[in-house]
Amino acid sequence: MRKIPAVLTTLALAALGAGVPATAAHATAQPAATCSGAWSGATPGYFYAYDSVNCAGFLGKAAGDDSNWGNSAGSFQGGDTNKASSVLNKGTSGMAVAVYNGTGTDWGGGYSCLARSEYYASNLSDNYFTSGAGVNNGISSHRWAWNSECYGNFLT
Repeated sequence: MRKIPAVLTTLALAALGAGVPATAAHATAQPAATCSGAWSGATPGYFYAYDSVNCAGFLGKAAGDDSNWGNSAGSFQGGDTNKASSVLNKGTSGMAVAVYNGTGTDWGGGYSCLARSEYYASNLSDNYFTSGAGVNNGISSHRWAWNSECYGNFLT
């Protein structure tokens, strides 16, 4: 007869224990991605690009220039070209990042810039390169540039 209460106590404790991890999992669930959170966690000195809005879907980061996001050289490679929907500038020099819809070190084609003081652009769907093409899913290269080189063409 003493075994039944012991078994029931063991089963009750096991059932209670099974409920605790589910509650703990909810308590530690990550919040939805935001550019503010991404900026806080970003490494100083880098430009970041993301596949989705609100700095979700990390594509890559770069401390230097990358003249062709579609090749196998540089920080951004292959499938990264024409995929960015949000970008972040955590540079330490005070420079802007100029993003281009063209490739090559002549930095031709349309461009737009993300000033260091702006931190990030969380949704590129309402931004345009100087060529008139949309920036969302249109970035093929980038370089660091002084704000004065951007001639007022900044991402918002």
